[in-house]
Amino acid sequence: MIYLDSAATSFLKPASVRYAVSEAMRTMSSPGRGGYESAMRAADTVLDCRVALADLFCVRDPAQVVFTSSATHGLNIAIRSLVRPGDRVVISGYEHNAVWRPLHGVGADIAVARAPLFAPDAMVRAFRELLPGAKAAVCTQVSNVFGYILPVERIADLCREQGVPLIVDASQSAGTVGLDFDRLGCAFAAMPGHKGLLGPQGTGVLLCRDEDVTPLFYGGTGSLSRQAAMPEFLPDRLEPGTHNVPGVAGLLAGVKWLERRTCPAVLAHERELLELFSRRLEQEKGLRLFRAADPALQTGVLSVQIDALDCEEAAARLGEKGVAVRAGLHCAPLAHETAGTLEEGTVRFSFSPFNTEREAMAAADAVLELL
Repeated sequence: MIYLDSAATSFLKPASVRYAVSEAMRTMSSPGRGGYESAMRAADTVLDCRVALADLFCVRDPAQVVFTSSATHGLNIAIRSLVRPGDRVVISGYEHNAVWRPLHGVGADIAVARAPLFAPDAMVRAFRELLPGAKAAVCTQVSNVFGYILPVERIADLCREQGVPLIVDASQSAGTVGLDFDRLGCAFAAMPGHKGLLGPQGTGVLLCRDEDVTPLFYGGTGSLSRQAAMPEFLPDRLEPGTHNVPGVAGLLAGVKWLERRTCPAVLAHERELLELFSRRLEQEKGLRLFRAADPALQTGVLSVQIDALDCEEAAARLGEKGVAVRAGLHCAPLAHETAGTLEEGTVRFSFSPFNTEREAMAAADAVLELL
């Protein structure tokens, strides 16, 4: 199988991640629940992962790094900490349902900053127009559908000027596109552990600017056990219950692998594969590639439409040829509406650090066979 669905989950992972998960299940219990060896090993691993993530994303205090079960979990915490019913919230036109649905659920007045694909200046203008008077803003750093790198730094500057707290969805950027949390100045940044960070499913990270946050869940934390209220301090305030220690151990192994390889090197590799794949197909009739003219605006994610085939059927046929891709709306109808692909959807090819040039060419050949 040629796996080209890494924007959904990093099915291809370093061997060290699988080993770390297995070792954690064999040697670690629950952190903060005892002073014996297996509990202390778990506590050390959780702390080591928190510190490694703080270093990777330029977070001053590792306590600001909160473990969640997913990016969706973290985004729900962030949104419910900042947004009340009726509050006007500005979002980009490329947000995932992990942003759109929680905002709808809380009763926010959602203002969508729409701009064409790969047009960062237009996106900044759209935010500048809508931000005055807003209670919060949310912006994805990279579109999960098109690999479009949005101008998050410029949008963060606008938010600071207007005094509007910003939530960054780093689901598609963590592990490839850099994120300097301290310099960005956003209120929150949420990401999954199982995509670019190469950790297991069921892991996620929420970076928090301060301790003024609203927990989604309440329960035991191993700290301040006499009081009925949740602790006021991070990370305990947002981490009730037993940690996913095997997941955190695997996530730590993924982050360590990225430290050795470096995120810029991963991004360069994925872009090279995207270039090879696109060059093989770009002259073909009946095929539309959603590709940025400026490579600096796109990660290793490419959406495609085949005129003669429904996107779901195209993906199914590619699957029969051993090429794993995703088709449809990718849980991001706003992005498709903004790009004009809402009715048809797209077939998405997303490359990883472990894909090869040979696989990219073979996948392109499979598309040519469909044509």
